[in-house]
Parts: sequence; C-alpha cells; structure tokens
Amino acid sequence: MIIAIDGPAASGKGTLGKRLAAHYGLRHLDTGLLYRAVAHAVLAAGHAADDRETAAAAAQALDPTGFDEAVLKSQAVGEASSVVSAFPEVRAALFNFQQEFAATPPGAVLDGRDIGTVICPHADVKIFVTASPEARAHRRWLEFSARGLPTSEAEVLADIRRRDERDSGRAVAPLVAAADAHVLDTTALDVDAAVAAAIALVEGRRG
Repeated sequence: MIIAIDGPAASGKGTLGKRLAAHYGLRHLDTGLLYRAVAHAVLAAGHAADDRETAAAAAQALDPTGFDEAVLKSQAVGEASSVVSAFPEVRAALFNFQQEFAATPPGAVLDGRDIGTVICPHADVKIFVTASPEARAHRRWLEFSARGLPTSEAEVLADIRRRDERDSGRAVAPLVAAADAHVLDTTALDVDAAVAAAIALVEGRRG
C-alpha cells in the first residue's frame, strides 16, 4: 500500500505520515528533508539558495542516510529549501529515489508537496493536509521555541506565506491537491484527532 500525503508547510503532514506508517507497518519518507538537505548543502558551501548549479550538484550527490534532522529543520534551511525545490534539475535528481522508495514492499507513506500528483500518481490513498496560515505559523513557532530557536510568530507567519506563494506558483510540480485526493483540514484538530481522521480516510478508501 502506498499512501501519499501532500500539503503546505507546517500543515501537520509529517506527523501524520509518521503515525500512519507506524499504524499500518509501512516505511515512511519525509520528502521535504531531501530538499532541505540540498538547501543545507548549498548554504554550507557558502552559496546563495538560488545558486542553481550548486543545488543541482548537491541533489545528485545526496546521501539520505546521514541526515541531521535538527539542523535541517531550521527556519533558514526551510526558507532555502523552498527556493531550491523550484529548480527542475533538483526535482529530477530526487525523483527516482522517491519512486523507488515508494515501490519497495510492503509499501510506504510519503509526505511532501507533489507526492500524489507527480511522485506517486497511482497511490492507493491520497491525502491533502491543510490548515490556515495562522494555525500553521503558530505550530511552527511553538516547534522553534521548544528547540530554543529565537524567532517571532509574525516572522514565522511571513515565512509561511512566502513559501506558500513559491510552492504553489512554481512551474514544475506546484503544490496542488490531486484531483482524487481527500482534503483534510487540521486547523481545529489536535494531533490525535488528525491521525484518527486520516486513518478513517485510509480505511474508507480500502473498504
């Protein structure tokens, strides 16, 4: 079984992906980490996020086994990942890895922004997770605060809005719900309620 979860930044898709994978005994891939790793490599090399050639080379040389999530989840890397992910060369370099991951038995849960539309268009279940920009900004701000990263909620909200515009407006694999995706709005849901709603969607599809 392949479950595709898409949605904008801080919508809760990563948490849902992990919980659904654990529930169904499937493997999980947070595809956003792939793009964050590319962005981090570009920044660590002293280049700007919009350095297309460096980003493409970083994507081709990516080693997913050595990820440091704490480093990759910083706000600066998140902002840069939205830039590098718009480059067709970067997306092409990561395309096969994601497809092979999904196709390996017994199946997988992948979360990202183009899973149901590009990476796994024939996924058994597609869920598009969304929430208001304000709710997503508040969640991300709480996450940063818990990790001791100083930032303001207004700054996080501005970043969320910029990323939404970039992700939805890019020419290649824009953020959009697949025609056959179930839309799950988590604005008013806590984690357990969102997971329960997602499981109900999966069971409904399987039934």
